Amino acid sequence: MDRNAEIALARTAAPPSVSNDATVMVFGKQGYETAVEGKNGFVCMVDRSWNDRFDKPEFWNPKNRGPVCYNPAAARTALPITLMRTKFVLAGQSRDEIHESMKAAVEKKELPECAPGAMAYMLSKQGHLNDRCGNCAPHLMFYVPLKDAKTWGAGAPDSPVIVNTHFNGDPEAVTEFLVVVSEWSDGTPADDHAH
Repeated sequence: MDRNAEIALARTAAPPSVSNDATVMVFGKQGYETAVEGKNGFVCMVDRSWNDRFDKPEFWNPKNRGPVCYNPAAARTALPITLMRTKFVLAGQSRDEIHESMKAAVEKKELPECAPGAMAYMLSKQGHLNDRCGNCAPHLMFYVPLKDAKTWGAGAPDSPVIVNTHFNGDPEAVTEFLVVVSEWSDGTPADDHAH
């Protein structure tokens, strides 16, 4: 993907009031690198398919592009998961090898513990999260330690909080919750049937 196009796509993850002053990382031959230095502690980038569940059929789908913008707490504690997985991908590891490498990193405590208040925006109309739903629905993601997962009421009947199996202890020691919101990052309303 062209560097400038990736910067623009990464910025669509969050409202301009957040993404305009965020650091932007782009994917290059050596992994993710900083393309734009930010001022507000947020980090926007475009996730690739290998940052999803290990059992997902689209784990290697080259079309998947997920614009995401981490708040400062998530940039310190959730973003390192993405960066480490990417390092293993670029080393030529298979899906099973990446899973084992991540499991070993967790056991050796090579990843930071989930920080309180860690969250990310995923509000881009232009992303492609998977072939089933395309850009799916605009949502916020909240990261909590595994032991705190039940305190959110996630997955309960009529709860708007969804447990995402993206990170849920397999093997990263974090649970990711999704909360679908009504607008895309550009302020336009989301289609109620998008999710």
